[in-house]
Amino acid sequence: MTNLYLAIPCYNEEEVLRDSAEKLLRKYESMMSQHKITFDSKIVFIDDGSKDKTWQIIEELHNENPIFQGIKLSRNRGHQNALLCGLMTLKDKAEAVISIDADLQDDIEVFDEMVAKYEEGCDVVYGVRSKRATDTFFKRFTAEAFYKILNHMGAKVIFNHADFRLMSKRALEAFSQYKETNIFLRGMVPLIGYKSDIVKYERFERLAGESKYPLKKMLALAWEGITSLSIQPIRIITWSGVIIFLISMVMVIYSLVSFFIGAAVSGWASTLCSIWALGGLQLLAIGIIGEYIGKIYLETKRRPRFIVEKYLDD
Repeated sequence: MTNLYLAIPCYNEEEVLRDSAEKLLRKYESMMSQHKITFDSKIVFIDDGSKDKTWQIIEELHNENPIFQGIKLSRNRGHQNALLCGLMTLKDKAEAVISIDADLQDDIEVFDEMVAKYEEGCDVVYGVRSKRATDTFFKRFTAEAFYKILNHMGAKVIFNHADFRLMSKRALEAFSQYKETNIFLRGMVPLIGYKSDIVKYERFERLAGESKYPLKKMLALAWEGITSLSIQPIRIITWSGVIIFLISMVMVIYSLVSFFIGAAVSGWASTLCSIWALGGLQLLAIGIIGEYIGKIYLETKRRPRFIVEKYLDD
């Protein structure tokens, strides 16, 4: 049997938390009765500085049943840091930890398959969506583009995998050696390199509340992933500079030939276009380089990625 903990980041989840807790408890009781997980396995909610009654509900759940535990962050640190907090806090307590969002859009019925693959020797088991039938065309298109762009830009991620995964104690210990401040977990976990596998599932619609990853946040997450794990944007700037330099050399030769054969015509259109194009490229390049410098600035400060205010355990 496996000593299994769940790490569940929560931010303003009062509308779904009790329903999710009830479903998770039933699932855990079922797995315990089948001797798939130990009776001291736990369900741990991580409150990421919620502004509603999320923490109050977590405390109530803990008082009602000690299988529920809670970690309260001192302030909102974002989904990735909240999840990291849960993983690093639980790595010394559990044999394996499954991370899942509080809305339970990910299918908890695949817990059994994840645990089975762990017991077969896998240190990381990724939950991968089999299809996106419940998504709108726009959501499906942007989500798939998100993964393809990340991989193309050098941030290697598992296609259609978010943050629903099982990690063994060994994998968590290895992951704890990654000390960077700018984190993108779904791109960092594959860097561990231990034996891994996937389980496929169908994602459900959200029961209540709003998605914590609308398009704006998804784009920000993609940019964080690219700039945290890859220098590909800077390489693109370098190659763009090379291409523009070659084009400029061609234009210089063309201008000199035109001058000597008497075909030169002074015009403002080409000059104006060149100024705007080069000016825009320079600003873009400065902006991307500035983004990397900003990340270096944050990394050198070595500020804590999260601070735990309370931990409700046994």
